[in-house]
Amino acid sequence: MSSRSRTFHRRILDTALAYMNDDPVILLEGPRSVGKSTLLRQIASAASGRILDLDDEATQRATESDPSLMVGVEGLVCIDEYQKVPRVLDAIKAQLNVRPEPGRFVLTGSVRHEALPRGTQALTGRLSRLSIRPLSQGEIDGVHEEWLAAFMLDPKRAVERSGSSTTNRADYIERMVLGGFPGVLAAASISARHRWIDNYLGLSLKRDVIEVSNIRQPDMLPALINRIAGQTGQMLNVDKLARESGLDKVTAGRYLGLLEDIFLIYRLPAWGTTLNARAGKLPKVHMLDSAIAARMLRLTPAKLAALDPTTLSEFGHLLETFVVGELLKQASWLDGVNGLGHWRTHDGDEIDLIIERDDGGIAAFEVKSARGVSASDVKAMARLRDRLGASFLGGVVFYLGEYSYSVAPGLFAVPVDRLWTALS
Repeated sequence: MSSRSRTFHRRILDTALAYMNDDPVILLEGPRSVGKSTLLRQIASAASGRILDLDDEATQRATESDPSLMVGVEGLVCIDEYQKVPRVLDAIKAQLNVRPEPGRFVLTGSVRHEALPRGTQALTGRLSRLSIRPLSQGEIDGVHEEWLAAFMLDPKRAVERSGSSTTNRADYIERMVLGGFPGVLAAASISARHRWIDNYLGLSLKRDVIEVSNIRQPDMLPALINRIAGQTGQMLNVDKLARESGLDKVTAGRYLGLLEDIFLIYRLPAWGTTLNARAGKLPKVHMLDSAIAARMLRLTPAKLAALDPTTLSEFGHLLETFVVGELLKQASWLDGVNGLGHWRTHDGDEIDLIIERDDGGIAAFEVKSARGVSASDVKAMARLRDRLGASFLGGVVFYLGEYSYSVAPGLFAVPVDRLWTALS
């Protein structure tokens, strides 16, 4: 899967261009080095826009000095890394007060919008946000992924069209340790890949966190993020994490928020707490990209291929982060998605990902590292199906086997790679 010197077609590009027909400001937010600047150039080219690169020191100084002058031009203005000059939001608001037409501004940001000072106020009601995640496996392979969209419309038909798989365990491991950052995919060797990730983490923890907040114990962040990587795909217990990291609970919680603000991690909230009084309320924590998690845990392809119990457990958690990430990428391109979360009860029922449509339709997804799926693997989904009734669209267990098939009414087994394979 060599990806050196390649330009990838990002599915979110079409979504952004469509949003520009209706909304005055579009914000593309996601981690550094994920391809936002490339995407912004493509938007500017398609819509004859002007780019202000606030990573450039001269442009940053000029914008800081007179933001109204820099954004007060005719046509589309594309602003890269807008968080470098938060005052630019007030200048944009002033422009929209005079000319509130759609498609006026497109911004990119490497920090969550609400983490910035005054950032949640200036453009309230005028800004639409799009999440820019690492490349999906289909974007890497040049495949137009449509599996999730098809499943949310007609689950049984989507599974019937999924077909069978020829991907083996080693192929899945290679995809997990490569992840979706263009810089990792372009690396010429394993050592170059590791250097890229190490440098990325170092810069993120030393530079990007400072943009969000001045913290008292920055030297504690590497240990904290390493412990989070070890818990990827698992329930987040802040008390335990604080103790193990040598932090008090309040500080640990704040630092977790900072790591979310710069898109290194994300919390998948508990879903269905009003459905069942015994549903848990704790979120799950995931690293944004499986390659970064694998590197932090020193999970090489050779180690992941081992069959000892500890490695099998690590493989399972990493696979869950990988698959849930692919599903969330596809969900980010869809209209009509109302909610995302995981479901777990105090009785032991657990579902890795729930996706809810605007109309209340619910789809459930589990990830298994086995080569087969049996009726016992879908017990939790069956209980949720029976509780929800007609609002339950269907459930899927993604696994490492060969065939797509029905396990129980409305519940299916699907090979993981069907997510990024064209439907038949």
